[in-house]
Amino acid sequence: MKYVINGLNFHVKQCGDGFPLILLHGFTGDSSGWESFCKLWGDHSKLIMPDIIGHGKTDCPNSPERYRIESAAEDLRDLLDQMEIDQADVLGYSMGGRLALTFAVKYPDRVRKLILESASPGLNSAEERANRRNADKQLAGFILEKGVAEFIAYWEETPLFASQKTLAEEERKIIRQQRLKNSAIGLANSLIGMGTGTQPSWWKELTNVMNNTLLITGTLDDKFCRIAALMSEKLPQNQWIKVDKAGHAVHVEQPEKFGTIVSEFLIHT
Repeated sequence: MKYVINGLNFHVKQCGDGFPLILLHGFTGDSSGWESFCKLWGDHSKLIMPDIIGHGKTDCPNSPERYRIESAAEDLRDLLDQMEIDQADVLGYSMGGRLALTFAVKYPDRVRKLILESASPGLNSAEERANRRNADKQLAGFILEKGVAEFIAYWEETPLFASQKTLAEEERKIIRQQRLKNSAIGLANSLIGMGTGTQPSWWKELTNVMNNTLLITGTLDDKFCRIAALMSEKLPQNQWIKVDKAGHAVHVEQPEKFGTIVSEFLIHT
């Protein structure tokens, strides 16, 4: 289904029935990454799966400024308004997790429960953010110069996704084909406008996030386990679950465990 939000066309998939659950994919992903959970979660939740700006079938504007994570959170609020939804549960993975947390910080009354999979509140220091912005700008230039296919080949070989090499070749092929459908300008501007170095640091805001929050990380993802440990110390109402034999993309590498963990959190906590 298409929604026009702040002048852009947003592609949003929906399934299931029950309390609204917004699902936010990661960088290079799209809404199709959540479809396999429709059967499991659809009995108790209405799944709302948008393609985030610059990804999938949603528009890819030329201005990186339009991709800022605060603007993306505003788009999400306006989507809920159009759908006449006052409050929703929100689950975000990686980049989508940063967006989910941003949404909870800016619009706390619109979130009932918050689920953050391999997510970060951003970078603490101005120096860290500046270094990351420079790195993302260079990577964006690589995408625009070399094209999506060469970038995805590089992206799949980064240490962040090393654990996905254990997936069946057919499954890896499906993920690759989805990633290749993204546009160069959309991915490049997403890095520049919505990257970790560009977004505000929400570390100091964590103590004000009063939503019941679930943190999920894979035990093979050392970096985000360390981040989750620090987040867990600051979030007032949270639980943190580490999933064995999973890296950064827990929902991809251990979908059955991930699906059960999320269901139990939504239904019983």
